[in-house]
Amino acid sequence: MSATLLGQSILSGIFSGSLYALLGLGLTLSWRYLKIINLAHFAFIFLAAYLTYQLAGPGGLPPLLVIALVAPLFFVLGYAQQAFLDHFKVDEFASIIITFGMTILAEAFIQWIWSADFVRLETHFLRGSWELGPFFLPKQEMLMSAAALALCLLTAAFLRFTWVGKALRAGLDNPQIAASFGVPNKKLSLLIAGIAGALAGVGGSFMALLFTLAPSQIYSWFGVVLAAVLLGRIGSATGVFAAGLLIGVSEAITMAVTAPAWAPLAPFTLLILILVFWPERV
Repeated sequence: MSATLLGQSILSGIFSGSLYALLGLGLTLSWRYLKIINLAHFAFIFLAAYLTYQLAGPGGLPPLLVIALVAPLFFVLGYAQQAFLDHFKVDEFASIIITFGMTILAEAFIQWIWSADFVRLETHFLRGSWELGPFFLPKQEMLMSAAALALCLLTAAFLRFTWVGKALRAGLDNPQIAASFGVPNKKLSLLIAGIAGALAGVGGSFMALLFTLAPSQIYSWFGVVLAAVLLGRIGSATGVFAAGLLIGVSEAITMAVTAPAWAPLAPFTLLILILVFWPERV
């Protein structure tokens, strides 16, 4: 394998890994701070992707404007979903079943509105690639990777340095004591759910820019995104980014060296080993 092919494979892996991190960022927050395994996060991603397709394709709106519109809309959806789950006191195990059911309903809704056929957002926004020596840097993937890195760093800083982040950690350790010191646990959980929903919306918008869409593809993203969340340590914004890069680069190198069918071998082998021999890492 030539050095050029290896380098281009690593770059492709970085781009893929950045998307995994972006898609997993909201999921890791809700899992850690809400104790909810929100499989409907993937439904939000695809709903946002199809909405982006509709607004930026037939609607003719600039993609960046669409992202700015989608994010607050999905903040509201995430907020409403958490209010629903709180109202019925859904626990962590039950959340898997309930949110998976929501995902099935979302898939049916997408098929009803846009059909089960493949659709592709055709736009001239940042088409093409920059050349860096022998390597090609696709412009849309570069923007997505920059957005993923920025959002992961901003989220990590928000959780570490702001009063809201400190209050969330206090409520996680002991919600009763935190509440006695005036921490509004319920309001903070709704805020985190809204942020997770907005992040899903942003991820879905970038997915629409980069991929051909079909409703049945929702489930194909479960494994790799959940792997990034687990490898990066649940609740860690920077961890999910690092894990996403690890998965993306290992997949890309595996495909370059062997065959595409072997791509999941390296990251999922690592995940299994960590879960078996180092479960406290997760």
